[in-house]
Amino acid sequence: MNTVIEGKNKQLSARQIALDVLVRVDRDGSYSNLLLHQTLQKHELSRPDAALATELVYGTIQRLNTIDYFLAQFVKQGLRKLEPWVKCLLRLSFYQLYYLERIPEHAAVNEAVNIAKKKGHQGISGMVNGVLRNVIRQKASLTIPERLAPAARIALLHSHPEWLVARWIEQYGIGATERMCAAANVPPHVSIRMNRLKSDRTELIAELAEEGIDAAPSALAPAGIVVTNAGNMALNPKFGAGVFSIQDESSMLVAELVDPQPGMRVLDCCAAPGGKTAHMAEKMDDRGEIIACDIHEHKQALIEAQAKRLGLKSIRTIVQDARELAGRFPEDSFDRVLLDAPCSGLGVIRRKPEIKWTKQAEDITAVSVVQRDLLEQVKRLVKPGGVLVYSTCTVERSENDKMIEAFLQDNPDFRLDADPGGPAGALRQKLEQTSVADAGASAAVLPMGMVQILPQQFGTDGFFIARLIRV
Repeated sequence: MNTVIEGKNKQLSARQIALDVLVRVDRDGSYSNLLLHQTLQKHELSRPDAALATELVYGTIQRLNTIDYFLAQFVKQGLRKLEPWVKCLLRLSFYQLYYLERIPEHAAVNEAVNIAKKKGHQGISGMVNGVLRNVIRQKASLTIPERLAPAARIALLHSHPEWLVARWIEQYGIGATERMCAAANVPPHVSIRMNRLKSDRTELIAELAEEGIDAAPSALAPAGIVVTNAGNMALNPKFGAGVFSIQDESSMLVAELVDPQPGMRVLDCCAAPGGKTAHMAEKMDDRGEIIACDIHEHKQALIEAQAKRLGLKSIRTIVQDARELAGRFPEDSFDRVLLDAPCSGLGVIRRKPEIKWTKQAEDITAVSVVQRDLLEQVKRLVKPGGVLVYSTCTVERSENDKMIEAFLQDNPDFRLDADPGGPAGALRQKLEQTSVADAGASAAVLPMGMVQILPQQFGTDGFFIARLIRV
């Protein structure tokens, strides 16, 4: 896994590429998943080297505060005084030595020293060598102190900010919080959503098996398929032909709760990049109209590209601040309105691990104000008897069930869909039957019509969905 490959201008190893990504995430606040994807595409590593670079980037960011906690014992001048690239080099090297048993210690140390020689001077390479060899000698004694308060212990053991852990303990309890933090450090599996207009799930699973891809039906999402050892599914010809889309299973449930029917008029208020929009169009047999709105002009093209790839004609895109949609369309205009609201994103930490280090409590407060405003503005576009679905990819209750409870108190013309036989009731029952951990724990605290999926339940993203009916 130490192959050196030819980049456009210079040779880079998997570890050098990982270091470059880590420095840019740390320095510029770049999204790790997007930056890593772009970097891997540029350098065209072998599959083993690409896997190593991916593991080093995500693993180092995921375990950041635990790594820094231990490294501080070996860096006399303190990590903050080091140049960013040196600090990141020590972090990714410590991650290999402490967390990856399959990586030979000498390989991790030798390449770290070689990188330090190329990027710095002999003094830096000597320091890097000394620190890492000290880590190897003392590795067995590097443990988290036992007598810590629960929030501090979980924060160090599972590498999450202590303020966030304390917040989740208050909302979910110690046990569920620890399982949630542990789950956030597990690499996400890959799931795809079959396009029902071009295939069915059984048929697509069989076709993928013929290609040597391990595929199984999702236990959670009716249109979902979980794939393993499949590589980049976006490069599969069936993706380009619109047979499937790549989407997390939790995210697929949103369209299931919207439950749009053929011929309906649907509004997707914050639609980019268009996965849920396309799923709704597929469920409608591409008959009717979906208005897909996003505030960013450059994201309009992403939605349109999704629709074109999937062969969908019922989607019309507009660029608009969703808070101004009520001034663009008459009241009572839509049978279904989906508000997949901007949120803190704390349910997708396993995919974007830097989120837990960059978010602050005040960010949650600020985005909650936006969510509340969005709900108040788009509510009037729902027809009487129509449905408003509110969803987020967070586990933060102030953005989720507490937000909906406050909305319902102020808007008596809306109620939760409490029909046990309806879409929300069917999903609720499925969650309670199939959850592998914390079975029913999140649902137990929520009234019918609201669903909270925690990351540890299905190995999916954390997601919240509420289905409201305008009476």
